[in-house]
Amino acid sequence: MKKVVSIAFVACLVAIGAWFAFKPYPAAPSVTIKTLQGKSIELASLKNKVVMVKFWATSCVTCVKQMPDTIELYDDLAPKGLEVIAVAMSYDPVDFVRRFTESRQLPFIVGLDTNGSVAKAFGDVKLTPIAFLINKNGQIIKQYLGNYDKAEMRQTIMKALAQS
Repeated sequence: MKKVVSIAFVACLVAIGAWFAFKPYPAAPSVTIKTLQGKSIELASLKNKVVMVKFWATSCVTCVKQMPDTIELYDDLAPKGLEVIAVAMSYDPVDFVRRFTESRQLPFIVGLDTNGSVAKAFGDVKLTPIAFLINKNGQIIKQYLGNYDKAEMRQTIMKALAQS
């Protein structure tokens, strides 16, 4: 009897492990992001690109500290298919976002989430910085909250860019 229970227990563990190993990635939310320039970008229109959606605020010290790394990542990998959308939080004044974007010459898309709907669609984002990495199929493959390992992030993006 003990042997049967042990075998059943092991079989359950294997099944659970297989489910986690082969669980599909969740789809990125279908949102339209308003840019600082007043354009609208549907996230779904960026399929076939690897997209990083990064929520940030001008008042967030870690966000500000990470911007040079995000610029470097974008400059290096945009020619290979990376798109970056830095979404300013709803509480961030538009004038602050505009001044920050201009003074730092941010080369990627800067989005405004004035009503909080984009943050809500991504799981009700409250903490910054948080970045969601979306593969070419429109699936969220990784989430980065706060500080992150730059080399690991770059490696994950490179792997996603290499996939067809």
